[in-house]
Amino acid sequence: MRSKFVLAQLTSVGDATVNLAKAREYMARAYEEEHPDLMVFPELFMSYFPAKTPHNIVIGAAQSVDGPFVTALSREAKKYGMWVVCGISERVEDPNDPRKYNTTVVINAEGELAAVYRKTHLYDAFGYRESDINKPGNRFFEPINTPFGRIGLFVCYEVRFPEIARYQRSKGADVMIVPTAWSEGKLKSQQFHTLIDARAIENAVYMVACDLCGDGFLGESCIVDPMGVNIAMAGETEQLLAGVIDTDRVEAVRKKLPAYQDRRPELYTI
Repeated sequence: MRSKFVLAQLTSVGDATVNLAKAREYMARAYEEEHPDLMVFPELFMSYFPAKTPHNIVIGAAQSVDGPFVTALSREAKKYGMWVVCGISERVEDPNDPRKYNTTVVINAEGELAAVYRKTHLYDAFGYRESDINKPGNRFFEPINTPFGRIGLFVCYEVRFPEIARYQRSKGADVMIVPTAWSEGKLKSQQFHTLIDARAIENAVYMVACDLCGDGFLGESCIVDPMGVNIAMAGETEQLLAGVIDTDRVEAVRKKLPAYQDRRPELYTI
């Protein structure tokens, strides 16, 4: 079964209304140009603030998953009959907790909220501390059935943890979607693509990584097939990136290279 996925590699600002207007523009373009079955936006696309932005401003911009941004995005998904995956800043329920969640929502083609995932492994690396502003989620994403295969999902830094992808493969994922805000820098491009390729090959899944771009971010969104073949890759600027996901390809690769079935987990404990 073949489906069209479109990645919206975009810049983001702190104002959710500005980003929503951009999402609407690019969804309309994608519909006219590509007719996608599913469209992916980057991590934290709803509202992104640069480092050292005052804490109260960042927290004040967070919304609930039934807030105006997701509600409007759901209407657009229904309008165009496409699934949408998008990163948001979610308000924490506890009013005494001075943090937010780094959350990804999955909206189906009827405009319904199909899944919500709160990033579990926060980016406390390379001199940055995501945990100062974000509260970690407490469970992995549980893969969901869609008209175009069983979908898994994790976020950005989590591609460095093979256990997360392996868990979702164990739950039957055929495709793993990875919204990212991957910083540019020395060796960052090499690491980004090496990790995405590795997760694809070791689990025989499609990897669909949609990155923020602009000042400080890598771009280079990509779609990698279950043999590690890069079937689409973006540059460093704003653009739509389309690729075909073929679940028959997943099945064929798993028959040819049954590495997941050949594991011997009785020999190790992690």
